[in-house]
Amino acid sequence: MEIHNSTGRRTFVKQSLIATLSGIAGVGLLNGCQDKEGEEKEVSPPEDLMQEHGVLKRILLIYDNCRMHLMNKENFPVDAITKSANIIRAFVEDYHEKQEEDYLFPRFKKANQLTDLVDVLYQQHQAGRSVTDEIIQVTSHTNRTAQENQRLIELLLTFNTMYAPHEAREDTVLFPAFRKLVSKHEYDSLGEEFENNEHKKFGEDGFETMVNRVAAIEKSLGIYDLSQFTPKI
Repeated sequence: MEIHNSTGRRTFVKQSLIATLSGIAGVGLLNGCQDKEGEEKEVSPPEDLMQEHGVLKRILLIYDNCRMHLMNKENFPVDAITKSANIIRAFVEDYHEKQEEDYLFPRFKKANQLTDLVDVLYQQHQAGRSVTDEIIQVTSHTNRTAQENQRLIELLLTFNTMYAPHEAREDTVLFPAFRKLVSKHEYDSLGEEFENNEHKKFGEDGFETMVNRVAAIEKSLGIYDLSQFTPKI
């Protein structure tokens, strides 16, 4: 499902969750989405970052699909790679990773917790940006040589090989630990700050716009329909 005319990511997430829980289990679970004063809870900073990881995961799948086409010397819309790399650059590297580097990494360093992990994650951010630079450069012209296509295959594989475990480690180790690292007040304030930063950089519907851009690329490659991935058993 694509997202249109949303009033913001938190509103979209909350409305979707409430509708789902209401349909499944009625008022009891619906009330669980609210705080003691009856107000809907905001999406937390790690939840924000995990949702953004969902955009990254979908682009990893796009990169895999394009890499297979290149390896098999098949025709496909090569601009799918360029468009995906531009989303990676604008939304993942210049925004999502910047949030981690500005708000999460320094707090772990100050608390002297998970510092080795933070160092590796930061180094991988820098490496990822270098790979994206080269992907954009290689796909900037249409008459690529066989050697350039081979290099593009290597770049797509390199990017995916690093980022699959990178984001998994953040989701399962770094983000859960962050909740214990800061006070409730700071945790809640950061959630609002993340949302404000997103709106300033991408507009009120920034996240939804990125999701729709990814969906359009998936459609151009014929991989948007989720049911095609269901095994026939």
